[in-house]
Amino acid sequence: MTTHAIGVTGTDVMEGIAIIDADTHLTEPHDLWTSRAPREYADRVPQVREVGGRSMWTIDGEVFGNAVGASVILPDGSKTFGTGFMALGIDDVHAGASTVAPRLAVMDEQGIYAQIVYPNVVGFGGQRFVDVVDPTLKSLCATIYNDAMAELQEESGGRMYPMAILPWWDIDAAVAEVARVHALGLRGINTNSDPQNQGFPDLADRHWDPLWAACADLGMPVNFHIGASATSMSWLGTMPWPSFDDERKLAFGSLGVMISNFRTIGNLLLSGVLERHPTLHVVSVESGLGWIPFLLEGLDYEIGECAPHISEHLSMLPSEYFRRQVHACYWFERDHLEVALDALGSDNILFETDFPHPTCLYPDSLSRAAEPLRAIEPAVRRKILSTNAAMLYRIPVPDAAA
Repeated sequence: MTTHAIGVTGTDVMEGIAIIDADTHLTEPHDLWTSRAPREYADRVPQVREVGGRSMWTIDGEVFGNAVGASVILPDGSKTFGTGFMALGIDDVHAGASTVAPRLAVMDEQGIYAQIVYPNVVGFGGQRFVDVVDPTLKSLCATIYNDAMAELQEESGGRMYPMAILPWWDIDAAVAEVARVHALGLRGINTNSDPQNQGFPDLADRHWDPLWAACADLGMPVNFHIGASATSMSWLGTMPWPSFDDERKLAFGSLGVMISNFRTIGNLLLSGVLERHPTLHVVSVESGLGWIPFLLEGLDYEIGECAPHISEHLSMLPSEYFRRQVHACYWFERDHLEVALDALGSDNILFETDFPHPTCLYPDSLSRAAEPLRAIEPAVRRKILSTNAAMLYRIPVPDAAA
C-alpha cells in the first residue's frame, strides 16, 4: 500500500489519516453471475439481454432492472449532473464504477485508503431476488454475488470491502450464509429492511433472532442501506409532488429515500432486537446525521408519554441503545456536524462519499468534507474518518495512520 492514499493534498485537517469511505457502490459487471454459475444455471442467473431494444438485467428470462452504468462519473473523470446519468450504460461511465484497478486509481487520486462497497442492480438490500420462483436459483444468485465480492476484496489488496447479500427469505440459509461469507473474509452483511411487505415477519419478530445472534457472534455488522426494501425505495418516487420536473423529483426524492431510514432505525430501537442482542452492531447507510438527534430525543420522550409498559420490552432508553450499538454515515452535511457529534457520540459516526452515485462528493471529496471537521478535535476527527469504520469492519490500517 502506497502512502499517497493516506490523507489528501491541501486538506491538512486529514493529513496522516487512512480515510475509510463507509458507503460506495459497485456497478455489477455483466458477467458477474454468468462467469461463475454452474453450467445448468448459466442461462438462468442474472445476465444482460436486449429487451425491446434496451439492455436489461434478467433472471430466469424475467426482466428485473435496467442495465445502466449507475454512475455520474464519466470515462474522462468528469462528473455529470442532473438526470442524464440514467441513460448511461456501463461502457459510458468511468471503469472505476465496476472494475477494481480503475477504482483503486480513483481512490488514490481522491486520498481514500479503503471503501465499503454496496450493490446496485440486486437492490441495496438484495430485495430484488425474492421474486425468483426457483428456491435453488434464488439462493444461488446471492451466493454467487458473495463469492464475486470475496474475489473483489482480495483483488483490491484489502482496500475494497463489499457487504454480503443474504438469502433473507430463508432464515436457515441466511444464518449459514453469514458463517460462509465470514469464512470468505467479508466483513458485514446488508439485508432487506422491510421483509414484512413481501410475506415475511418484520425484523422485530423472533423469527430473525438466529440471524442477529450469528451476526453478533461473528462480529458482522448489519447494514441498512437506504432503499433496502421495496417500501423504502418507493420514497424516491413518492416523496416529490407529481407536478415537479424530473430534476426536482430526483433532488427531493434522493433526500426522501435517505429519510426513510428514520423509519427503519426508529422501529429497530423500539423492537427489542438490540436488547436481546447487546453485541449486535447496526449501520444506517447513506442516510445522513441531522435527523438522528431529533429521532432519539423524540423516541425518549414519546415512550414516556405513550408507552408506560415499555420496561417489559426495553431496559434502556432508545438513545442509549443507539449510542451502544448503532452507527450512521454522513457526507455532505456541514452546518450541524458538531451538534450531531454531541448528541450521538464520537464512536457512532462514519464518513462516506457515495461514489459514484448522483449525490457523491466527487471530484473533491475530502476537501469538501474538511471544513466542518476543522473545528473538531483531532482524535475525534480520526475516529470519524478512519478508526470507527476500521474497528467496526475489522479493517487493518497502515501503522503510520493508526
